[in-house]
Amino acid sequence: MEAARVLDLLAHLSALDIPAWLDGGWGIDALLETQTRPHDDLDLVARLDDVERIEAAFGEGGYGLFGGGAPLSFELVDPAGHQIDVHPVSFTWTGDGIYKMDNGEDWIYPVDGFTGVGRILDREVRCLTPEVMLVCHSTGYALDEDHQRDVTALSERFSIPLPEFRTI
Repeated sequence: MEAARVLDLLAHLSALDIPAWLDGGWGIDALLETQTRPHDDLDLVARLDDVERIEAAFGEGGYGLFGGGAPLSFELVDPAGHQIDVHPVSFTWTGDGIYKMDNGEDWIYPVDGFTGVGRILDREVRCLTPEVMLVCHSTGYALDEDHQRDVTALSERFSIPLPEFRTI
């Protein structure tokens, strides 16, 4: 997915007052303030309460449900194959985000994890913090070379110890 498309999608959500935070490859690149590699999708963390509005908003652009479904993560794909992966969270009274994983367990995003700010094409975007991004991308699954480079670059840029991760 191209950077300009990412910004257009985020602007569309913003115009509808739907908050979303970048995760995944685009989230890491936003924090690094440069695109390090091509991305085949866009990962967003959003409020579970906004899922229907998100589906409708992206549906206006031709995106339809491809897989999954709330309250779990789900994928929206347009006719050209552009994919948006949405990770819905329910917020606690303290501001932590609870994400229901496919295995039925809860993943907790700490309230401070939603304060990240990055840049895509010199435009400021909301994303998860580097600390949370590192935990998200080094826990639970094996990383290929591209993702290993992403995690390492993020660790170095923000002087955060590199977490252990499994490799493919």
